[in-house]
Amino acid sequence: MHPQLSPRQLEAFLAVVDNGTMTRAAQMLDISQPAVSRLISDLTDALGFALFDRRDGRLVPTQEARLLLPDVKRSLALLDRISETGRNITQRTAGHLRITCLPGFAVSHLPGVIARFLQERPGVSVTLEPDRPERVLEWMVGEQFDLGITDGFGGHPAVESERIDIRTVCIFPSGSPLGSKSVLRPRDIAAEKLIHTLRESAFYQTLHDAFQADGVSIRTYIEARQFTTACELVRHGLGVAVISELDAAQYQGRGIDYRPFRPAIAHRLSLVRPIHKQPSMITLEFIEAFSESLRAYAMAQG
Repeated sequence: MHPQLSPRQLEAFLAVVDNGTMTRAAQMLDISQPAVSRLISDLTDALGFALFDRRDGRLVPTQEARLLLPDVKRSLALLDRISETGRNITQRTAGHLRITCLPGFAVSHLPGVIARFLQERPGVSVTLEPDRPERVLEWMVGEQFDLGITDGFGGHPAVESERIDIRTVCIFPSGSPLGSKSVLRPRDIAAEKLIHTLRESAFYQTLHDAFQADGVSIRTYIEARQFTTACELVRHGLGVAVISELDAAQYQGRGIDYRPFRPAIAHRLSLVRPIHKQPSMITLEFIEAFSESLRAYAMAQG
């Protein structure tokens, strides 16, 4: 078995090639001349052939050494790239982040958060895959993504989650008489055509209970899974909707206005990740940045 080559031996070899003497190579590497001689001797022994001939007081690479030179340069360049990548990862300026989320998030709040995050990390790349909640959970269990953003998460032993309760508001077309009120209750919109989430969703059940408690019934007009879809429908004058303030804020000034909804009900958003997959520093830092971006819309705890 051949002795293991070391990067320092290759650096010494290249330094002698470039400078022609052990003394100048030592000055370049900031080590002693005997240390350079030892590195070249060890490399010669490891390779099994002479590396230099002495001509007119200079060390000239042998024919065998010249054949070796391109590989040495490539190897040292690769080591430099590995070192630089390692520094970038440590400093959170490089890496790849895989995110899956609800379709509405992919076209509303999330792109802005990603843009701000990447602006400070030019070496980081992102995969963003929107899909329904069931698919997000499946990908988390299969450890196919670093982070998932979903709602209605009921828990899973292979998934770690952080729940953030987002305030809800009632959205309506700009110019509607509803804009004269500072707060909207079920009785205030009982006569309006309501656009709401699917009846089997936990959010719809909470909304239904709020209407019942106020002594009125929901006047269903359109069911839509995504809050962003509800925003588009309201923008076209098709009715009103009770949705997450996070989504409503994206549409303010675009044909939509909104007011706080009472009683206060939460849109339960969950940040999920595989429990058995060690998160990268980039993943943890993005979770922190995304959570911070939700703070302005989160319901007060307690």
